[in-house]
Amino acid sequence: MDIDDVDIDAPPDFTPAEMKRRHRDLLAAAMDQGVNRVLSVGVQRFGSAIQWLTGWPVTREAYVLSEEGRPDCLYVGYFNHVPQATELAAEAEVSWVGPSPVETVLAELSRRGPVSGGRIGVLGPLSVPFHRALVGAGLEVVDLGRAYIRLRQVKSAEELAWLQRGAELSDAGIDALVAGLRSGLTEYDLCDLVERAYVPLGGTTHIHYFGVTSMADPRRANPAQYPSARRVAAGDAVVVELSAAYRGHPGQVLRTFAVETEPTPLYRDLHAVAEAAFAAVRDVLRPGTTVAEIQAAAGVIEDAGFTTVDDLVHGFGGGYLPPVIGSKSRDHAPAGDDRVRAGMTVVVQPNVATTDHTAGVQFGELVHIDDDGARSLHRAPGGLLKVP
Repeated sequence: MDIDDVDIDAPPDFTPAEMKRRHRDLLAAAMDQGVNRVLSVGVQRFGSAIQWLTGWPVTREAYVLSEEGRPDCLYVGYFNHVPQATELAAEAEVSWVGPSPVETVLAELSRRGPVSGGRIGVLGPLSVPFHRALVGAGLEVVDLGRAYIRLRQVKSAEELAWLQRGAELSDAGIDALVAGLRSGLTEYDLCDLVERAYVPLGGTTHIHYFGVTSMADPRRANPAQYPSARRVAAGDAVVVELSAAYRGHPGQVLRTFAVETEPTPLYRDLHAVAEAAFAAVRDVLRPGTTVAEIQAAAGVIEDAGFTTVDDLVHGFGGGYLPPVIGSKSRDHAPAGDDRVRAGMTVVVQPNVATTDHTAGVQFGELVHIDDDGARSLHRAPGGLLKVP
């Protein structure tokens, strides 16, 4: 795809009203747990609450103190990151966390006075020494992770627009594979191929996983998380799981390619079942749908004598979120009694595989659920794609 053929207009920044809503909703959820002050933690680009609350993607580390009647207070690791954090976190008070984050946060808590009941809510990867310091200061630490996840499951209109942009960038990567995938390329080349499609458009890589194997003698049923120097050959199947992101908001699209030959009967059958399972699951997704109903809709997989390796459905956008559901035949932790809610975005991705896990395909994408059902955020070509 040529960059001149792509709409590169990005969604506007989140409005002040949207950021205030997040602050308000988090504190309301915290009050339900009996706390009125929340510490959010992010380390080494991990900790989604920081960006959700302030707009700052975590670099080395970051901390946010949230409290009713005050703007969020963002402490940033690395002094030279403060200027851009100040630009991006326009609704927060931004400062350097200093050489000792524990001392900085405890000093601010002391300055603010007692917290409700001596309890503080915490989100993110709090270290053991930090936890001990909070407890040593007389605070009871309350885990707000479950409440936060429930907030993130439902997307606002503004969040959905950013996820739509992530889906468009991910689709650009699939288009690049349609145009450029050929025998002789290494798996490293495939990574380069998709990144060249969306990076010039402002996209970043969330994941790009590739599974490359011979259709005549298959040895891989699902995408690999790390690429190799293996070269694509005529007669191979290439399975891709691709998520390009717009400022931390990714799409996710999964496709299977047959390289320079017609797919074998096995791969045609696998993909036909994957498409049928995708359609059946998509068609039952609406507010109130249960895990059992989703698994029953995907029963075409087991009826055809196949199984799955990857998750069948998972929440996405703001993390890998519930519900996380496997097909009936897959060894999978119980998904609980989660029900689909209006406003969720989920990935439907049947990774239909042989029972010995030697051959498999993947077909799916990110969808948004409203009162009328599920709507895809993607426009990438469907079907089992043959290249060139």
